[in-house]
Amino acid sequence: MESKLTLKMNDDSISRAKKYVASIGSSLSSVVESFFDSLTLENEPNKLSYSPLVQELAGIIQLDENYNYKSDYSDYLEHKYE
Repeated sequence: MESKLTLKMNDDSISRAKKYVASIGSSLSSVVESFFDSLTLENEPNKLSYSPLVQELAGIIQLDENYNYKSDYSDYLEHKYE
């Protein structure tokens, strides 16, 4: 069974979305439905599904177990905004 859903969105977002679905030969309704399905029909709640390329690249970088990403990022931001 299908039901109607009304969404309120920014005009620019709607315009970009309509151009996108036209370029892929789909409808806005089907893209929104697919989006909600991807959020709610996963086997594990809140688990994102990644593209095959991202899955292939995952784990390619090996970091030292003592690597402190917070400190590294903090240093990066300090240099960026000097």
